[in-house]
Amino acid sequence: MNDRPAHPLATTANVPLSDEAAVQRILGESILGLWDVVNNLTRIRPSKDDRYRVTIFGSARTKPGTEIYEETRRCAAALADLGCDIVTGGGPGLMQAANEGAAGHRQVQSIGIRVDLPFEQGANAFVQQMFQHRTFFTRLHQFVLASDAFIVAPGGIGTLLEVAMIWQLLQVRHITDMPLILMGPMWPGLIEWARESMLAYEPPLCHPNDLLIPRCVPDAEGAIALIRDHHAQWQLVNG
Repeated sequence: MNDRPAHPLATTANVPLSDEAAVQRILGESILGLWDVVNNLTRIRPSKDDRYRVTIFGSARTKPGTEIYEETRRCAAALADLGCDIVTGGGPGLMQAANEGAAGHRQVQSIGIRVDLPFEQGANAFVQQMFQHRTFFTRLHQFVLASDAFIVAPGGIGTLLEVAMIWQLLQVRHITDMPLILMGPMWPGLIEWARESMLAYEPPLCHPNDLLIPRCVPDAEGAIALIRDHHAQWQLVNG
């Protein structure tokens, strides 16, 4: 005998629009059901990947010609030379720098994953393939699905959100074997703050090993070296 309760939407009883509580409940249950479908579909993976993709996060405010802009562009160009596709948020600043670095490499894709913002410019001129999202949540999900590794250049609150999400997914092993590389001088302070603050409690608020997940490197050379090693391992599996 099956004692499972019937699904809340499995009834044929009509609900009048005037019953706002019931309508809101049906909408909420329907949205959750759609998320279940999407989550189930995203479990499907090809048995063999034919493209290695590096997502580069970073500030939308940085101007061309600045040191960190050129560093990010050079990093992306070196990765494109290795055959890595470059994925960014598709906007200006360091996103543009990364897409620009990948431009001109015939066998490499320069991809942008945008979100609708009322105050930000459109896609940068170096994006070859664009995806548009209405929410940060679905956009971040696509970054995870599309990427084999993550490099984080200096950035603000949006970049910090991206770091935190990837970091936690790696912590709880929802994703595995994806380097999270923090590039530049601003990031070691974040890790040190987490170490001093989170481990100061009893019991600690995280495991010490969690703080080893992000790899801090001072510059593009450090990021390129880590990606080169990971890309070589990927090729052994997918080559």
